[in-house]
Amino acid sequence: MSWQQYKTQWQTQVDARLDSWLPKDSIKPEQLHKAMRYAVFNGGKRIRPILVYATGQAVSGSEAMLDHCACAVECIHAYSLIHDDLPAMDDDDLRRGKPTCHRAFDEATAILAGDALQALAFQIMVRGKDERVFPAQRLEMINILSMASGSRGMAGGQAIDLAAVGQPLNEAELENMHIHKTGALIRASVKMAALCGDGGDGGTADLSSEQVEKLDHYAKCIGLAFQITDDILDETSDTDTLGKPQGADRALNKPTYPSIMGLQASQELAQTLVTDAINSLQAFDTQAESLRGIAHFILERTH
Repeated sequence: MSWQQYKTQWQTQVDARLDSWLPKDSIKPEQLHKAMRYAVFNGGKRIRPILVYATGQAVSGSEAMLDHCACAVECIHAYSLIHDDLPAMDDDDLRRGKPTCHRAFDEATAILAGDALQALAFQIMVRGKDERVFPAQRLEMINILSMASGSRGMAGGQAIDLAAVGQPLNEAELENMHIHKTGALIRASVKMAALCGDGGDGGTADLSSEQVEKLDHYAKCIGLAFQITDDILDETSDTDTLGKPQGADRALNKPTYPSIMGLQASQELAQTLVTDAINSLQAFDTQAESLRGIAHFILERTH
């Protein structure tokens, strides 16, 4: 299959698995469960779950455990977007062309929906069963996800972002912020999936330390390229295409790559990062084609 066919297959697959994990909105408390489902099934591109599956494809990973990692990382991502949109954070009214969770429901319900999705992510990781994956590997996956989500990862990046509003940052400071806020969960998606690989000894991935480092470098590069592209689209696209207000970062006086480096330099940096990411996969064969496809997709996306 082509990369695009795999992308569609994996989007459908993770949506089906998420539907089975999320409580039905007929179960009490109905409003909370409706809000959780609203936030998860609102048209997301599923980049992080796709990264899980694509990495698993590259390392011949256990599909059952990949499903659990994909669902868990998407629940964390959905929770982060709910909280990111709140009045105390970015105070956004639109997400993917629809009212944000706190606008569609109310602020308290949105906060609780985010909290519940975060808890569900770790429930999914704990309850996932696969004899090809040792308990020690599962524990390390949970450690990776928790680190990527907390104060030394995504939440810490958001704190840096809020503190940076109106402040003059240099390129290194901006990169540090986005390595935490955006990049941490993208890197976690790849690192968790690498642990799902089957080396024929009950689940230990048959990867050299160099291959593991190259996969992590790939993830670091595309994570930063993803954020740079976001910053570029905030300047060059329109509200209908983005699904959120165009120019929102500029309106909030947030530091972005175009505001610090200029638009052309930002575009060149994103291209350099994607090229670097693809070059880091040289140790992998054609099974890593989907990872290469994701790198190109991140650079070429329009929203």
